[in-house]
Amino acid sequence: MTKKLKENEKLNIKEILKDLDKYEPKWRGWHWREPYPEGKVGEFTYREISKPLKKSQPLPAARSFENIDPQPKAIITTEIASGRFEDDLRRMRMAAWHGADHLMVIRTAGQSHIDGLIEGTPEGVGGVPITRKEVRATRKAIDMIEEEVGRKINFHSYVSGVAGPDIAVMFAEEGVNGAHQDPQYNILYRNINMFRSFVDAAVAKGIMSWAGMLQIDGAHNANATAMKGYNVMPELMVQHAINAKFSEMVGMKPENIALSTVPPTSAPAPCMRYDLPYAVALRDLFDKYKMRAQMNTRYIESCEREAIVSHTLNLLISALTSVDIQSTITPDEGRNVPWHYNNIHAVNTAKQALIAMDGLKDMVEIKKTGPLPEKVRELKERAVLFLEEIIEIGGYFKAVDSGFFVDSGLYPERNGDGIARKMDGGDAVDTIVKREKNYFAPVCAHFGYNNVPDNYDKPCDTINKCTLCDHSKIKYIDELDENDNVLKRMETVEDDGTVVPEVQWSKDGYVKVTLFLPENEQISEAAALEIGRRMNLKEVEVIHKQVMQKAEGTLVEIKGVVDFKPVQRDKLVLPKRRKVLSDKIMRDYVKEHPVKVVAATVGEDEHSVGLREIIDIKHGGVEKFGIETIYLGTSCPVEKLVEAAIESKAQAVLCSTIITHNDVHIKNMQKLHDLCVEKGVRDKLILVSGGTQITDDIAKEHGMDAGFGRGSNGTDVASFVIKKLMGLNADLEE
Repeated sequence: MTKKLKENEKLNIKEILKDLDKYEPKWRGWHWREPYPEGKVGEFTYREISKPLKKSQPLPAARSFENIDPQPKAIITTEIASGRFEDDLRRMRMAAWHGADHLMVIRTAGQSHIDGLIEGTPEGVGGVPITRKEVRATRKAIDMIEEEVGRKINFHSYVSGVAGPDIAVMFAEEGVNGAHQDPQYNILYRNINMFRSFVDAAVAKGIMSWAGMLQIDGAHNANATAMKGYNVMPELMVQHAINAKFSEMVGMKPENIALSTVPPTSAPAPCMRYDLPYAVALRDLFDKYKMRAQMNTRYIESCEREAIVSHTLNLLISALTSVDIQSTITPDEGRNVPWHYNNIHAVNTAKQALIAMDGLKDMVEIKKTGPLPEKVRELKERAVLFLEEIIEIGGYFKAVDSGFFVDSGLYPERNGDGIARKMDGGDAVDTIVKREKNYFAPVCAHFGYNNVPDNYDKPCDTINKCTLCDHSKIKYIDELDENDNVLKRMETVEDDGTVVPEVQWSKDGYVKVTLFLPENEQISEAAALEIGRRMNLKEVEVIHKQVMQKAEGTLVEIKGVVDFKPVQRDKLVLPKRRKVLSDKIMRDYVKEHPVKVVAATVGEDEHSVGLREIIDIKHGGVEKFGIETIYLGTSCPVEKLVEAAIESKAQAVLCSTIITHNDVHIKNMQKLHDLCVEKGVRDKLILVSGGTQITDDIAKEHGMDAGFGRGSNGTDVASFVIKKLMGLNADLEE
């Protein structure tokens, strides 16, 4: 019996690894999000959302909307490739809390050329090796996570390479829900013999079909490989068509076939003029299949902001064309350092954008005349002509041999830089063996000719069930390498009471530092590295640099490993929290003992929104408890604030100070205190300051009774003031 997760306790990897030999997947197949037709979440009614989660982490701005967390209709993917599956499990849990329900593990690149299953849990390079133990432990962890968040979660990887059929069987046995499978991917990008690739694909697709797995193709890789990815749109459509039709011929249901689509351009190109027609053309030609949209990676550099803007534009395409699955790419993809928190940022980018655009198609429709449909028709015509030429030259294999694919010319133009593979070449060439006429394999989901005896309903009846039909027949193998295994890795990072930063693996010690240096690019890079070393960071590297202006300065981001005595958890001074009075107690007190406050944004500061939220009744501010507020506006002299408090006989002063350059916020707080002392009213007034850079400690150091920073609200302030007036301890509590 698997233990339930507790939201305030970490995932126990050792517990997950226990009794894996007895684990069986709870369900197979693919799960689509459940519709939520009533659409009511908080005060809003949505047009296209799915059933809310039982537990989740809402978007940051949800604080202003009663912490609602509406979930888009589309499946949201997060792609994980740390190389250590034990850390991936923790990342999966974080992603699921933010709304991801398609957890996709990138397999190590070497698997494409490994000709059989590998066992144990070796550390991956460029991904996770995908062994049975890793898959089984992951599916077991996901079982626990999906129970915690209240939604089924799809687990996904790759059925590719020479070991594709073996991987497909293992995935079907272990409850993997979806996989990439595309023989053309193997041929063009992994140089596996084309005949062997299609034979293997037939076997793998048949097994995936038996298990109800969703198949995603790999045609989008041409975007990332061509010199001019935006010119290969007609070819991409042909690749989609070949794989989708081949999958159907093998026995896959159309609803379990998904096209992996990627907008082909990015700004500064006029991307909408390319990306939207391509998305519409795909949906016109392939309307019976699912669409899995992925963000563009071809043009991502090392700037996270640039990537997120590109991804948001990609999501506009998804919203306009009703995507079924929205894949996400980490905004640090261009750095090749997909860190924990950027997986979550990517998920939130998708969730935030899709929820923001809810109901968009009710208000905006794709034009049926003009340049958009004309471009759509042109793309489809080019794709059909491309397919016709393939037939004319003698078929797909001849076309690949002739370098038709991933040519950077816009078909029918060709630049002669396509990927060419030889029919008699590639990995695993000459390894296809024709079955004998009396061939018989006593296993189910076996593609091709299988001479099942007439007196049996299915092949495995002859052996009293195969591993697909009886999970207990699987021979589970644990660790094979006594050094490279999960238990050894976990020994080095056991919890010893220390707190160590991490971005990818447990206790990896990496931190990122952002620097602005008023020098040219070359000097700034060298200086940043030296500054990192002087900060006692080890393994310092530049992960991003951006010229602000050639002479005036450069933004540089560095990463490095911390090199200091570990922080002891039990010796930390934890931030304290104030216990807030109930609304009823506050209202009752103010009713019997009227409370008056004066409030203003002081100095030369014109900010007003934050303070209005603290005081206004419509924002749930102090006025909702009956507290009378005299608001003096913005850019209020400190002297005027004190005089108003004295004249009105107020009990408290609320001072907002947002501007912080030259420490003006500190100077204004000190001035407020000193003036009250000078006027002889300091002991009669409760002084409260607030602002984005204010902390309670800073405020008290400069004469205030309390300070309220980010995340504070009117209830917090009212409770503090009323506690002080009641003679209670209003200070911070544990």
